[in-house]
Amino acid sequence: MDIETLFTIILLAAATGLCIALIIYLKKITKSVEDIKAEVTSLSNQTKPLINNITELSERLNSITEEIREPVNTAKDMVNKVKDRVDKILEVEEKFRGGVEGSINGLIKNLSSVANGVSTFWKTFRKNNQ
Repeated sequence: MDIETLFTIILLAAATGLCIALIIYLKKITKSVEDIKAEVTSLSNQTKPLINNITELSERLNSITEEIREPVNTAKDMVNKVKDRVDKILEVEEKFRGGVEGSINGLIKNLSSVANGVSTFWKTFRKNNQ
């Protein structure tokens, strides 16, 4: 047996060993991929009911929101109407006060002027009678 044949045998043995190792590692990789596939399938099966529940919850919230919107709008309208009426009442009250205060102030000034006139008259009358 010459050296060339010996190297060929060693080379073939090494190639065979590498092929066997490659087959073993490919089998492990395939098993890992299958395990990942099974976990993804399991996760998918578990998330589908969750997604369905979230969708139902979202639909219920939308319907509740729609149902609440009408009473809230009604309450808003009522509050606005009450506010408008209160504003009108306050406006009338301010006008009334302004009118009454103006009239009373005028009356007080007139009475004060009359009182001053009477007082001056009496002072003058007393001076003349003394």
